[in-house]
Formats: sequence, C-alpha cells, structure tokens
Amino acid sequence: MALEPEIANLVNDFIATGRPSSRRQTFEERRAGYVASTALAGDIEKRVNIKDVTIDNIPLRIVTPLNKDKMLPTIIYYHGGCFVSGGFSTHDNQLRQLSFLSGCRVIAVQYRLAPEHAYPAAHDDAENAANIIWRHSELLGVDRNYITFVGDSAGGHLALISALRVRNTGQWLPRQLILIYPMLDATASSNSYKINGSDYVLTSDTLLSGFEAYFPNTDFTHPEASPLFRNDFAGLPPVHIITAEYDPLRDEGENLFSRMIDQGVTCTAQRYLGVIHGFFQLGGISQTARNLMRDICTRICSVDKL
Repeated sequence: MALEPEIANLVNDFIATGRPSSRRQTFEERRAGYVASTALAGDIEKRVNIKDVTIDNIPLRIVTPLNKDKMLPTIIYYHGGCFVSGGFSTHDNQLRQLSFLSGCRVIAVQYRLAPEHAYPAAHDDAENAANIIWRHSELLGVDRNYITFVGDSAGGHLALISALRVRNTGQWLPRQLILIYPMLDATASSNSYKINGSDYVLTSDTLLSGFEAYFPNTDFTHPEASPLFRNDFAGLPPVHIITAEYDPLRDEGENLFSRMIDQGVTCTAQRYLGVIHGFFQLGGISQTARNLMRDICTRICSVDKL
C-alpha cells in the first residue's frame, strides 16, 4: 500500500534531511515543533464556543457547539505528545471539529508533562480530571450517561488507564473509549516498531524517548507503563481502537484488540491505510485524517445505540 501523496511528501522530506532524531532536540524544541505542526491541521472550525477553566488544579478546555447550552453528551479528550509535549494549542482544531461534528461538549485535559513531572503525574491528572468532570457534571453541562473517553497516542494510553482506574473504584464508567493509535508498550516489542520505526517522521526514537522521560524510575513492564499486557480488561465499556498502516505503534494497537476480545470486552478496531502516526492532526493535507474525524463523530453520535 502506498502512502497518501501529501504524507509521502512529509516522509520524503524527513528522509532527505537525514531522519533527524528527537533525541537530539531539547524538550522545549520538541514542544515548539509540535505547535508549529498545527499548520497542517486545516481550516479552523469556528462554530463552537471555547471556555478555559481550572478545577482542583486541573486545567480544562471546554468546547461546545454554538447555541447548545443544555446538558450534552461529552467527550473527555486526552491529547498526545509522547508524554512530553502537547496541549490545548496543539489540538485546538481537533477539539473544535470533534465538538461541532459530533454535537457534543468536548472537555480537554491538560495533564502535567515529563521530564518535569514523571510517572504517575499524568496518570493521576488524567484520572482526577475524569472524576472532576463526573462530579461537577451539572455545573459543566455534562450528561453523565454519555461520557466518551478519547485520546491519541500518549493520550490514548491515558484514556485507557483512566477508564481502568475509575472502573476499579466502582463508582462510574464512561460509555465508551476511542483510542487513536495509543502508546501501549514501553518495551517496544512489536514488529511494527522494526518495520515502521525509522522512516515515517514520528519514529521509534520519538516514542521511546517519551516513555523514557516519563517513566525514568519505573519498570517498562509495569501495568501502567505497558498496559498492553494487562489481564484485567474485563468490565471496561466498549472500546474502539484506531491504528495507522505506517505507525510503529500499529501492531500493539491491534494486539490490544485481540487481548480485549479474549478478555470479554466489546472491542472493535480499524487500520487506516496509507498514513503515519499522528495523521489525525493532518486534516489540512490528509483526506484519511478528515475521514477519521467523521468516523469518530459518527461513532460517538450513535453511542445511545450501544
């Protein structure tokens, strides 16, 4: 299968410049580069209202479709960035589009980043944010019966861990999880790390250096470092997993699907062809990214049928 043409151009440029490694960048440079990449996100969706709030020291961004002030189905969104970068600015257009196209309120979580804050800081922030939103649902206009956790890359990891943690409290559960090419295996044991790890812009170095920065004192086989290998998925709500053909993380996402099915979880998965890790944020150049956005919103809009 060939790469999408515009994504192929990105890959060819990356190879032509010598496959620069994230390990040679400072974390400040990585963060600035991530913000700069938002130029590829496409036209900014303006048919939403945005409000930033901080509750119990957790910054939240609330995105709501225009003229919808009632209680709404809600997406709790955990951004990607390999645990070391990302936030409201890097995901602005995705949050806007998710809200407008789904008709849902989207509440994004700004969790603490490594290396300044190591494990379990981001995990605790992610779990605490979910519980804060659930506890303050009336104030925030959140319909507790229709909460979906969504996350990309490191955010997919955090969405999964947050669901497992809130399940373990026995108090509540999200209605469903949507995991977009989640980071699941800090040991990098899958074959796709080998075949997709060098050429496709977001490389093995990018992903593994993020794990190393966030888990400096944690065994990579720990169940909250590499949740792929857990045996306690039973009791989770329905899960949908998105993978990309040319992503180092492709195989672990698809292996998670198999493990969840084996453990009795209602789980679906879809591999998107011709694209790389991070493609969800390339809606300005990728038709597949635009298709994925609509696919996610369609799935969320049909949550009442689950």
